[in-house]
Amino acid sequence: MKERDAYLKLVEWSEEDQCYVGSVPSWIGKCCHGLDEMKVYEDLCCILDEWIKIYKKDGRTRPPPTNKKYSGRFVLRVGSELHQALVLKAMTNEESLNSYVVKALRKEISP
Repeated sequence: MKERDAYLKLVEWSEEDQCYVGSVPSWIGKCCHGLDEMKVYEDLCCILDEWIKIYKKDGRTRPPPTNKKYSGRFVLRVGSELHQALVLKAMTNEESLNSYVVKALRKEISP
């Protein structure tokens, strides 16, 4: 496994730029672009490798890994009024609060 494999690498289409843009979330912002998705990914991997070398050379601590297994569970504090409103909405839809919120979150991230 290469050190860069510890980090998520994103290559996304940018409507604004009309090309693919590469980034490493929580570390390196948008840093490369192009019309060939695979070429942008390769460039992004090279950039990440260079950043890792620089951090090692400078003795700097890298950000924590982002490419890891996630449990599927997280705690979310929303306040009592929003909590109540969500429970009522879920009950109206004859769903559990968890099911209702998961559907809402999926809808939010769907293209």
